Amino acid sequence: MTRFSETAWQSIAPLYGKIADLPFNRELAAGSLSPERFRFYILQDSLYLAAYARALSLAAARAPDGEAATIFTRSAQGAIEVEQALHGGILERFGVDRPTAEKTEASPTCFAYTNFLLAAAQKESFEVLAAAILPCFWIYWKIGCGISEAARPENPYAEWIATYSDPAFGAATQSVVDLCDRAALAAGSAERARMLTAFIQSSRYEWMFWDSAYRQEGWPV
Repeated sequence: MTRFSETAWQSIAPLYGKIADLPFNRELAAGSLSPERFRFYILQDSLYLAAYARALSLAAARAPDGEAATIFTRSAQGAIEVEQALHGGILERFGVDRPTAEKTEASPTCFAYTNFLLAAAQKESFEVLAAAILPCFWIYWKIGCGISEAARPENPYAEWIATYSDPAFGAATQSVVDLCDRAALAAGSAERARMLTAFIQSSRYEWMFWDSAYRQEGWPV
């Protein structure tokens, strides 16, 4: 049987190409992304990571075995640490203090993506939840590595790039890929189809998240 991860990645290959080619990511690699756009992104990502950590914690609580529980517990802690350390330092350098960050409202895309994940944590099976969680790991790792290869050494966003191209993040990503493959093996065909749908939906939200940051998306009314 073809591994779930192989099928899943093949299903989003064209979408991933569009993510890599987004103006946000091309300009991030070149170091030419405007500070205003990056500041908007980091503020929204802080909100996203707080919700993502909750989804990861719920996945750990629902895990079918100790290995899966450990993977998601560590991942939840890692998301919190990234938000506190990386985002805190970057926000200060880009002129945003913590009280201002705490008052930031989620953009429509951030609100939709986080609620999709939290709804999956509440209503879907563990297998579907794991598949919904995976794109944030996998796409960020791929994008981080791609940008790292293209970025100039004095890139003003080097700290962000280093975080998501770090081999430790790659290892954490692979652990979730492997977890989803194991979960899919134990699932029936209908459940695997739902896993794939959740994976694709989260991948779409990844495109939307970066695109919305570049546009500095706000609520229309």
